[in-house]
Amino acid sequence: MELLMLTVSWWLVGFSGAMMPGPVTTLVVTESARRGFSAGPLVTIGHVLLELAMVIALVFGLDELLKQNAIAGAIGLIGGVFLLWMGYSIATSAWRGEVSLNLAQRDARGGTHPTIAGVLMSISNPYWLLWWATVGAASLITFRAFGLPGLIAFYFGHTLADWVWNLFVAFVVASGRRALSDRVYRGILIACGVFLIALSFYFVNSGITFLRG
Repeated sequence: MELLMLTVSWWLVGFSGAMMPGPVTTLVVTESARRGFSAGPLVTIGHVLLELAMVIALVFGLDELLKQNAIAGAIGLIGGVFLLWMGYSIATSAWRGEVSLNLAQRDARGGTHPTIAGVLMSISNPYWLLWWATVGAASLITFRAFGLPGLIAFYFGHTLADWVWNLFVAFVVASGRRALSDRVYRGILIACGVFLIALSFYFVNSGITFLRG
């Protein structure tokens, strides 16, 4: 019963991260408008597989490495540059009218697979890594006291929040996809692109701060 209550509380904590606007949520929005509801589960699979790798790595002491200023700074800079490129590409393509909803739906099988994109967008977020090195690592200690069942509960308790939120967002976007015009679709892409650009500057600045510290 104690482990169950702990897992439920950890699930609720997971929502605090899953529901915050970020690269993965942005990806779910853009891909769901392009591919439909199936993009939500596909992006989430990539995200939670990466989190499984992170949990395993934390068990073997990765948290101490990620807490080093030089590592955290490098993560911030590299992740920020990647998001800058991604945001710029999305926003400029939409602004120039190079994308349309009909074309996107017709070519939905092309481009980067949503699962792979889910991995790339997750790992490009520096604060995803730092969150796991601090909050995630600290919480893992409590669950490890229950042995392997505790580690399993830790992982599934957290990722359940990602599944619930991402599938909800995908359902909302996909449900309104038929009512979207090209103009609205491009507006969504521009907004998402600008958001990623703003986020990239924040991450780059944080990376520089870590390196100076």
